[in-house]
Amino acid sequence: DSPSRMYFIGKKEDLIQAKRMNVTLDGRDILIIYHQRTFYAMDLQYAGGSLELGDIEEINNKLCIVCEGLYKATNPAEKVPIPQWYSKGMKQKVHKVTEVDEDIFVTLSNCPGWVESDYYQTEKGRAELRKAQEWEDGEEDVNADEDV
Repeated sequence: DSPSRMYFIGKKEDLIQAKRMNVTLDGRDILIIYHQRTFYAMDLQYAGGSLELGDIEEINNKLCIVCEGLYKATNPAEKVPIPQWYSKGMKQKVHKVTEVDEDIFVTLSNCPGWVESDYYQTEKGRAELRKAQEWEDGEEDVNADEDV
């Protein structure tokens, strides 16, 4: 096992200004987020496309990007069912962000085990996302024609 490599992402000030940034490290598409004075890095793509524009919310004391992996439900076994947030489990690899003298570095997760976002880093997964995006784009065009 080779030691994990730290990739230089950019100057802290630039990343704070950008708030979000996509980078490709070692063939992996990564989303860098600056939120509440902290930097985060995670895989960019998921089954619904890209997390780049997702809203960040604190759910059950954890920061989450809202996507289809989260849903609100009630537990029918409770006397007074109160809707709560539930997760379909970890879908994205999260990577380590290190700050050194105003420079920001990311170390890719070497977490063993497969998570869903690994699939979207493969050629097959990327092709599937492209197809879905083209289909969506085509659908928008059809709708635009109806307005005329």
